[in-house]
Amino acid sequence: MSKEDHRKPAIQVLERTFALLDVLASHQDPVSLKAISETTGLHPSTAHRILNDLAMGRFVDRPEAGSYRLGMRLLELGNLVKARLDVRDAALGPMRELHKFTHQPVNLSVRQGDEIVYIERTYSERSGMQVVRAVGGRAPLHLTSVGKLFLASDESMRVRSYAARTGLAGHTKNSLTDVSALERELALIRQRGLSRDDEELELGVRCMAAGIYDDQAKLIAGLSISAPADRLEEGWVGRLKETAAQISSALGYRGQ
Repeated sequence: MSKEDHRKPAIQVLERTFALLDVLASHQDPVSLKAISETTGLHPSTAHRILNDLAMGRFVDRPEAGSYRLGMRLLELGNLVKARLDVRDAALGPMRELHKFTHQPVNLSVRQGDEIVYIERTYSERSGMQVVRAVGGRAPLHLTSVGKLFLASDESMRVRSYAARTGLAGHTKNSLTDVSALERELALIRQRGLSRDDEELELGVRCMAAGIYDDQAKLIAGLSISAPADRLEEGWVGRLKETAAQISSALGYRGQ
């Protein structure tokens, strides 16, 4: 038996059910029985019988005779799955693997108002780096790589409101304290899908960050690598983005 066969359900009707649901999931509008049959290769009577059973369980709706769409029961079950998903739980394993790859601290942060909050961290004492941002620590959005990710996801008016509220106070000579300079930086972040902190929060420390998204394509957290300024490697960018995408996928994100 091939590896492909191992991935098939043991019961044929389940394999056919999965195929029917996949077809309905690929369409926003109701799909006709004829189109479903042609796409799945199932005889119309077979597809009709299975779809009727799924409709009894509310897994499928029949908005009108001869057409079908996904049912509300799937939404109810999906919400139960979503409720148990936690970004920290989804991120911890991938964070550890990224730390093994870089041998530098890997941070998970979320936004709270005008600051980011560090909610998880993987690091080793051998990194030779002293970073004061512990789990539970806070920092201004415009001075951190993750914070700038969140600002980059905001509209221009909200960015300017943030600048007015905070005064864009700086911590180092590299801090972005001018709103025009910040807006140029945010434009680059949107273009690259990557954010950086070039000793803006803390002299001697540089960071790079990628966003983590939920099933509604909403930015909910940021994953960052911190390193001594002379040890942050450009070769980590791809792995950082892949790890953030892996966590996003675990939370239901399916891309734009």
